[in-house]
Amino acid sequence: MSSVDAKLSPARDGGKPSIIERYRRYLPVTEKTCIISLQEGDTPLIRARNLERYLGSLKGTLSSPEVYLKYEGANPTGSFKDRGMTMAITKAVEEGTTGVICASTGNTSASAAAYAARASIPCFVVIPQGKIAMGKLAQAVMHGARVIAVRGNFDQALTIVREAAERLGLTLVNSLNPYRIDGQMSVAWEVVDALGAAPEFHFLPVGNAGNITAHWRGYNAYRSAGKIQARPRLMGFQAAGSAPIVLGHRVEDPQTIATAIRIGNPASWQSAVAARDESGGIIDKVTDDQIVEAYRLIASLEGVFAEPASAASVAGLIQTWLCGEPKLEGRIVCTLTGHGLKDPERAIASAVVPTEVDADFAAVAREIENRER
Repeated sequence: MSSVDAKLSPARDGGKPSIIERYRRYLPVTEKTCIISLQEGDTPLIRARNLERYLGSLKGTLSSPEVYLKYEGANPTGSFKDRGMTMAITKAVEEGTTGVICASTGNTSASAAAYAARASIPCFVVIPQGKIAMGKLAQAVMHGARVIAVRGNFDQALTIVREAAERLGLTLVNSLNPYRIDGQMSVAWEVVDALGAAPEFHFLPVGNAGNITAHWRGYNAYRSAGKIQARPRLMGFQAAGSAPIVLGHRVEDPQTIATAIRIGNPASWQSAVAARDESGGIIDKVTDDQIVEAYRLIASLEGVFAEPASAASVAGLIQTWLCGEPKLEGRIVCTLTGHGLKDPERAIASAVVPTEVDADFAAVAREIENRER
């Protein structure tokens, strides 16, 4: 038995079923498919009651819509990318790949490296030099990927890996790979399974735009299967310094502290626009200040530590709630795409510096009393 054959679905290893097994009827696999999984999916959908009260306080009211946080940071490598990567690597192995390659601002590289390691196949990662959070780079390196940093941005890196995949016989596992979108549809299915119906609104960060594309396809697949009747309005948010879809043109030098969505020419641009239009939603922008504020609020109000890019969904929720258009009602889900430990530098930079005192009870007690005043 080969090393790949030995790495079958976790159900055969005594673990929980993979998302491919759980949603097999909606995915392009057969009974003979060797599933490459790290037991991804089944992430928490957390009712954000403190955030609801905060929204109410912004308008001086006790009422606000129900808000849920779909915490994708609980996936094996700490981001939603694992949902698509289990499908991409599974199909790459099925098709006899000699190796996989991707361009990445961080999360894709971590996920590709982990799943390639699981499948015992080579992984090559091309990143924009100096524009990737260290937590994500550490993952890719530790999982054994060959990491190549280019002096350029993500869009240039993606152009290079597309050519490399074609000319060197490697499998591209960016979201241009249709199997990535297939796997990421499972977020929508889990939300419906948990709530019993689709929410009225679903807020998401938008970077390369594969995730908003996948969410919409997932909701459509469930409607076609008779699982739901109504679908949510999709509310996507880009960072203001990296908002090509909002601006209507490519951004040559995208800038934002939210590195995961620092993309000037999204690969899934047209499908994201279609998802927006067909759902009756929006794709708008939020500033870095709004993202950082939401980043802190999620952690301090709900105890959920998500990376800055994730907070774009909640920043968009707050902005939409304050402007009142469209009117928010019913149940709202905000996808939080990645774990906060993906970007520890930003967390430290955004936090209050620890107070230093002498190593005795009296000094610590005084500090506690001072903080309580």
